[in-house]
Amino acid sequence: MTQPFELPHFYMPYPARLNPHLEEARAHSVQWARDMGMLEGSGIWEQTDLDAHDYGLLCAYTHPDCDGPALSLITDWYVWVFFFDDHFLDMFKRTQDRAAGKAHLDRLPLFMPLDPAAEVPEPENPVEAGLADLWARTVPSMSVDWRRRFAVATEHLLNESMWELSNIDEGRIANPVEYIEMRRKVGGAPWSAGLVEYATAEVPASVAGARPLRVLMETFSDAVHLRNDLFSYQREVEDEGENSNGVLVLETFFGRGTQQAADTVNDVLTSRLHQFEHTALTEVPALALEQGLTAAEVAAVAAYTKGLQDWQSGGHEWHLRSSRYMNEGAVRSSAPWRVPTGPGTSAADVGALLASAAAERSRAYRHTPFQRVGPSLLPDFPMPFPLQLSPHLEGARGRLVAWSHRMGILLEGVWDEDKLAAYDLALCSAGLDPDATPEALDLSAQWLAWGTYGDDYYPLVFGNRRDLAAARLTTSRLSGCMPVDGEEPVVPVDAMERGLADLWARTTSAMTREQRRTLKAAIDVMTESWVWELSNQLQNRIPDPVDYLEMRRATFGADLTLSLCRMGLGPAVPPEVYRSGPVRSLENAAVDYACLLNDVFSYQKEIEYEGEIHNAVLVVQNFFGCDYPAALGVVHDLMTQRMRQFEHVAGHELPLLYDDLSLSQEARAAMRDYVADLQNWMSGILHWHREVDRYKPDFLARRAHGFLPDRPPAPVLTVG
Repeated sequence: MTQPFELPHFYMPYPARLNPHLEEARAHSVQWARDMGMLEGSGIWEQTDLDAHDYGLLCAYTHPDCDGPALSLITDWYVWVFFFDDHFLDMFKRTQDRAAGKAHLDRLPLFMPLDPAAEVPEPENPVEAGLADLWARTVPSMSVDWRRRFAVATEHLLNESMWELSNIDEGRIANPVEYIEMRRKVGGAPWSAGLVEYATAEVPASVAGARPLRVLMETFSDAVHLRNDLFSYQREVEDEGENSNGVLVLETFFGRGTQQAADTVNDVLTSRLHQFEHTALTEVPALALEQGLTAAEVAAVAAYTKGLQDWQSGGHEWHLRSSRYMNEGAVRSSAPWRVPTGPGTSAADVGALLASAAAERSRAYRHTPFQRVGPSLLPDFPMPFPLQLSPHLEGARGRLVAWSHRMGILLEGVWDEDKLAAYDLALCSAGLDPDATPEALDLSAQWLAWGTYGDDYYPLVFGNRRDLAAARLTTSRLSGCMPVDGEEPVVPVDAMERGLADLWARTTSAMTREQRRTLKAAIDVMTESWVWELSNQLQNRIPDPVDYLEMRRATFGADLTLSLCRMGLGPAVPPEVYRSGPVRSLENAAVDYACLLNDVFSYQKEIEYEGEIHNAVLVVQNFFGCDYPAALGVVHDLMTQRMRQFEHVAGHELPLLYDDLSLSQEARAAMRDYVADLQNWMSGILHWHREVDRYKPDFLARRAHGFLPDRPPAPVLTVG
């Protein structure tokens, strides 16, 4: 069969190595699969299928340093996960039997108890038998923290198969952002990262959830999945009718041919690998210092990082050799120093490939700030939801000015009353929550003012001074302004601390301890993301597109907004609803729409007047090497797709979720209110951007970002 596209040149600077216990793992996995009922008689595989796929070779390449028993166990896990995938395809995807598929998935977590001594049900099929056996053999040597994380990753891998099934049933192809997020769960690379820990070293629980470790796992995941999409396009799209493939997603989104889409997927893959390396070499060492990790913990993180790196090169090598994938004409070795010679090998010039990769990497650092770009171009924005405004708007405006004076926000040389009026944050709150009481509207407007002030303050003060240490200390002190368990808060010394302490006390007075903990974590995510922006600013580094979109949610304060919205719904909605894929997809679509909207309106303000690099339009310009109008077109298309996804989830996926979870009528009504809150949130934000002076050329020319000439900024605490 003719291949639908020519495989691109892959960035893979690390040579693959082969575990010497390969044959032991191969023999063991065949016998294990037979014992579990996965081979003859299963209706899914024969031994010839298992031999051809050669998961022993996959694991021997991806885990080159573990001993024989560990390699055999890991290989059994991969046999199981691929059998699950083929079994689910044959039993439920091909038949479109959603109910049976859900019933099958619902039983599987029962075979993964955190306590190894707990009883499990009697397995009813090879998938259950394999999972029960593997869990019992794996978890005794791992901590409870690892068991919990690995069980969650496994459940995501299993449960998100329902998302794929729903998309096939509707004939729907995901948009790029949705696809990247869901592919991490469906594709199983976070699950693979857990097995890397088993093979190398456990990540310390104290940093397992920190951004640098999360980014290592996510970039690893994205690269693994995008590589697999390139090799498996022919089998998945042309043979199986699969919609969940990155090449198909970009074909559809950009309207490009298959070869162009494949090349773009490879560009994203390369960018994710560059992000992995950047994080490993800069953010991970800084995290180790900040958290005071011991030498043994640092060594464990280093071993885990190297294990993820080995998986990348080993997984690539296996794709080149497995009969499961399209690999005709691919270069047969990933070792960077072995350059093929002879007729037909000029395209495999590794020196040229590495030079190209170096050029792509350095492009992110070559941006010239403060370029003249002219007024922001504003396309027609999709907005199907009507605007509603609070009748208490005028009163809130005056009370916001008074509160800002009391907190000192207008006394530090960053803002004055003229700027506060131009930003009109009470107007934003009036659209976000049109049914709020006057008191609730005041609180909302004051939160917006505090967050916007902090977002302006960090780059203006710490960025201009290139003082990352002071920014980190400030961020730590802000966290100390939010007591959860009655501990003594820090004594405020500036406007941000006074404002946060005041808002925290008034917002959390009637909250439970867990609600306070959730809200504090959301605010910490936002303030820590401002430090991430500063770090990029000091390096003059335009972020990787995927990393940018995900961190943009944090810098925008999305978790804070969503936390407050959810708490307003009360206990009617069970926590598992908020944790579900459809609800997270709904929220992320709404947040991304608002973030991209802000980037479109603020392009001139940020690029021309502030020398900013954190703007989606600029990120697209840099990644694709295109001009402003072309990049704006991509961002606008993505905004449109995010709005369509929001409507799709609200109209199609949420009703299925409610039925799956047997939600009460009260909970369904509360969720309808939540969807309406998000609709108001998006329409209110669009209206605010259109009306305020903050982004308009005349105001920018008159009051571009900078300190007030007669008022220096307040002193900043520094370490020392």
